[in-house]
Amino acid sequence: MKVRLPFLLFYTCASNLFAQVSGAEPVALPVVGVHYGGALSGGDLAARYGYFNRVGLTAGYKLKNNWSFGVESDFWFSDNVRLTGLFDHLVDASGNITNDLGMPASVLVYPRGVHANAYVGRLFPINQTNRNSGILVQLSGGYMLHRLRIETNDNVVPQLELDYKKGYDRLTSGLNLQQFVGYSFLNNRGSANFYAGLYFQQGYTYNRRTINFDQPDIPVSTARRLDLQTGFRVGWYIPFYSAEPREYYYN
Repeated sequence: MKVRLPFLLFYTCASNLFAQVSGAEPVALPVVGVHYGGALSGGDLAARYGYFNRVGLTAGYKLKNNWSFGVESDFWFSDNVRLTGLFDHLVDASGNITNDLGMPASVLVYPRGVHANAYVGRLFPINQTNRNSGILVQLSGGYMLHRLRIETNDNVVPQLELDYKKGYDRLTSGLNLQQFVGYSFLNNRGSANFYAGLYFQQGYTYNRRTINFDQPDIPVSTARRLDLQTGFRVGWYIPFYSAEPREYYYN
């Protein structure tokens, strides 16, 4: 007599996640992942900031024909500021910016940014024994934003608190396009899965503030900016393979 024994729920979930598949044929599967990258600024962005670190998330779906689509988002952070003279008008005769008690205060600025994009991509296998790995080309587009984060730490500097920060933060946002070329590896056993490559990003942005307090006599430009970044990205992702049905038989 044949007796079918269903798998426990936990084992089923684990099987779906790490099931062994044949790499000879492309498979369709959802993918989520995390990544880190770095980028050099170019265009109008280079006048304000230098190198950025970037961390992000991605979630998408790979089709059997090796096309893919999904969404991804990055958070940018840096301490490389090229703007000068931001707070010169706040410096006293002793060369200090003072807090509300008249004591010297420490003021720090950090570039920050974020983007959220939708992407479409294509994988080009280079090894017939694993046609789920190869050269990955992606095109994405969406929205980006960057600004200066101003910190006074434990000090209260009246000229740099609350909405006054907006007069210095250079808030800028707009649409962006991004291109990625690299290598993507999906292990047939589902244990090590990664991608790495280069990306190029173009931001078509606008200044969102109407005045800069450090330059009150200079009108803020309303022209469209071209904010460029060129960098690298390495990522690790989890492919959710579909496990083949299994049965145990007892005679």
